[in-house]
Amino acid sequence: MTRNFHDQFAKQYLSELLAPLGEVIVSREVLAEVRQIDVWFSPVTAPTANLEFLGLVAEMASTACLIEPFRNPPTWSEVRRCLIKLFAMQSDYQRQARREERTVTEDELPRLWILSPSCSENVLDAFGAKLDTQGNWPNGVYLLPSGLRAALVAINQLPVTEDTLWLRLLGRKTVQQQAVNEVNALPEDHPFKRNILEVVANWRIGLETSQNLDEDEEELLMNLSSAYVRWREDTLREGRIEGRLEGRQEGRQEGRQEGLQEGRQEERREMVENLLRVRFGALDDRLSRTITPMLQLPPSELTQLLLTLSREEILARFGGESSA
Repeated sequence: MTRNFHDQFAKQYLSELLAPLGEVIVSREVLAEVRQIDVWFSPVTAPTANLEFLGLVAEMASTACLIEPFRNPPTWSEVRRCLIKLFAMQSDYQRQARREERTVTEDELPRLWILSPSCSENVLDAFGAKLDTQGNWPNGVYLLPSGLRAALVAINQLPVTEDTLWLRLLGRKTVQQQAVNEVNALPEDHPFKRNILEVVANWRIGLETSQNLDEDEEELLMNLSSAYVRWREDTLREGRIEGRLEGRQEGRQEGRQEGLQEGRQEERREMVENLLRVRFGALDDRLSRTITPMLQLPPSELTQLLLTLSREEILARFGGESSA
């Protein structure tokens, strides 16, 4: 189960980081046997984000690439499956170039980045993966032979710097915990802090609502707790601010802004629906019936209840039980 949660988080998380730099496709299918690439990225010529904030991730995303994150170190077979997907995409690039009657240079072909919490010497030796002797890549980035255009990233070996922060968040144990603490400590105006905290918080909520957590999942819950608390505090604070702003705005425009009020109500309904889905996995008929009465609450109170009440408490308080 942890693997599934990690896959979902890693895909959403990497998409959030890479979206300002180019096109991101999650679970892209490749032909031959149908396989899915965890994250496919192709850069744009004028990214909307300042690349320095992404550090090593931005360097990895300087060319089209496949990103395959693993919660546990990949086996030989798993590395080979990643390479098969890489070769399929490289062949696709070359076929498209032939159709367009142009050539593709080696530097234009996609790269593969396999992200692992650690890498054994056995796996590194099996695939000829070595540290970069030219100093272009930091410790922890093991390059496969140049003709493959692939690398294994041992996250636990990356230097603890701002440049590696976003990759270390995909690590394990103390590596991940330290990265979470560093994200919490980022300035409030950091361009990625808010969205990444939300992604991490959603990951933790998903774990928290699952049954029979194993030791690895318990570790994850602990590692992500501080980020979840920070996100929750920020969300509650924004809810209170939103409530005050709405009150002032409605006071000034009372009687003249029916359309605006309807639009605002629809936005709040969508927010409630999304939070219920994140917390409880699905929005069934019983939960749906609680939304209208909940929308009568002030925004700050509504947000707090959505983050703290259990499903049963929501149903009991807002009349989600089926009528007799």
